[in-house]
Amino acid sequence: MQRLEAKTIHGRTYYYLSLWGWKNGKCRRLSQQYLGKPEDIARAVSGSGPTPDYALVLDWGLPQALWQEAARAQVVQHVDQLCPKRAQGLSTGDYIRLAAINRACEPVSKQAMWEWVSQTALPRVWPEASAAQLTSQHFWDHMDRLDGPTAQAIWQQLIDAVLEREQIPLSQVCYDGTNFYTFIDTFNLRCQVAKRGKNKQGRANLRQVSYALFCTTDGHLPLFYDVYEGNRNDAKEFPQVLERFQRWLKERTGSTWATTKPTLIFDKGNNSAQNFALIDALELPYVGSVKLDEHSDLAQISNQDARWQPATEPGLEGTKSWRTQQVVYGQERTLVLTYNPNLFDSQWATVQNDLAHALGQLATVQQNLQDRAVGRVKGGTPPTVESVQRKCQQILQRQHLRQLVPTTVTRDAAGRPRLSYQMDATAQQQLQDTYLGKTLLITGHKQWSDAQVIRAYRSQFVIEEIFHEMKDRHIGAWWPLYHWTDSKIQVHGLYCTIALLLRALLWRRARQAGLRLSMSGLLERLGQLRQVINVFPTKRAGQPKPEQEVLTKRDETQSRLIEILGLQSPKSAV
Repeated sequence: MQRLEAKTIHGRTYYYLSLWGWKNGKCRRLSQQYLGKPEDIARAVSGSGPTPDYALVLDWGLPQALWQEAARAQVVQHVDQLCPKRAQGLSTGDYIRLAAINRACEPVSKQAMWEWVSQTALPRVWPEASAAQLTSQHFWDHMDRLDGPTAQAIWQQLIDAVLEREQIPLSQVCYDGTNFYTFIDTFNLRCQVAKRGKNKQGRANLRQVSYALFCTTDGHLPLFYDVYEGNRNDAKEFPQVLERFQRWLKERTGSTWATTKPTLIFDKGNNSAQNFALIDALELPYVGSVKLDEHSDLAQISNQDARWQPATEPGLEGTKSWRTQQVVYGQERTLVLTYNPNLFDSQWATVQNDLAHALGQLATVQQNLQDRAVGRVKGGTPPTVESVQRKCQQILQRQHLRQLVPTTVTRDAAGRPRLSYQMDATAQQQLQDTYLGKTLLITGHKQWSDAQVIRAYRSQFVIEEIFHEMKDRHIGAWWPLYHWTDSKIQVHGLYCTIALLLRALLWRRARQAGLRLSMSGLLERLGQLRQVINVFPTKRAGQPKPEQEVLTKRDETQSRLIEILGLQSPKSAV
């Protein structure tokens, strides 16, 4: 029971709110809260309370959500099980958890980690954190306790537990690889994983690190990853990581493996005769694609041919398909040729842009040759027929351009090169009627309908979206890379993949509750939630300053996210 009690001290009356209850058979005062003098209470009731000394504004929504998700996944426990805690201070698991949360929010260097943490609400749920504990040296010392095999073992243990707890289906799995350029010095011999190779962002002049990933088609959940040398191409990495992935799956499924094999979905960049032979040997069902150029008979089928089968399923409007059997990579396989009007529009727009750019360049070359012929240009190395031909080949190197714009280089009476070119309207019409808009799919599912094959292949966008997010400078999990030794890069791969997992679990919970947000939309809405802490002056020296905690204004979606994710709202007053 609560009582309002008054005390008179030196002629002044002070009020307290007391809680009374039974203790040891007697009614006793259990707690007491000071309310103030009568005028203090009057001001509070009228809404004109004391003015705060200052206010703290902290990032709350996204760090808090990721912290709770990391707790559910027992990230710290899984890391520390394979890398036991030191006698004092934070554990290796504590540092890996924080690195993963930071990568999922706002990636910073280890030197800037405490500055970032102090601007979030994390210290209020993690009082052990401090500037002294979160130094770059402490991070590096704990990262040195992990090597590549241990990092992989931690991940497999962690994802096993998540899959079992969340009951996530593995009916379809996407695979792809990418690479990330680095600024690791050429003469750094301690780093063997960062090597020069074909960079997917056009930075072949820099050393790069490659990353392969298996993920679920439903929910963006990473399942299995590998960090490997930057000069190893996708097709060569594919068999190595696929065999390890298959062993992991078989260990998880045990006796049910034969009936629970997931469908593997992958891009044509991983195609080779050896890789398809391995897929056949592993008896994995699959959906992939092959280059249309390698099947000219199918490429030349008119988009207006009456034998196309239109799709009737929702989401496939306008799509049509053509099924056939052909020998591909040593075996007869099922091919599904598809036509999509949206793909046609996109490809034709690209061709038009490429054409406009190329025609402008050809016009410049042609004009320069004419200027030189009449003497307006005299300096420099005179062009030759061969040099002009090479220049034309360079200008028309984009796909389809050489067949659309035939060029002819001749000599005038003085032996100077002349360039002539024109648009080939027939070739343009043929390109529109045959090649554009088509995708050639390949599958081991002979019983699947065309729609099932198409839907499965389209789920490949999931892993493409993940890689896009990883490379985003603002929300990317991988960027930037601040490490330059093999072991630390392997650990970097671990906590970046954990960051992907935590994000995916948040998104999964939102979707299961019926909230339709993109991954970027989810991160943005949570990232906008701030915690405001008003700190009031104290009247007695040595006493802790009273605080009032509130959240910034939130919309209906943000309120739903707080509810769905089980986020603990701040107390209105302390």
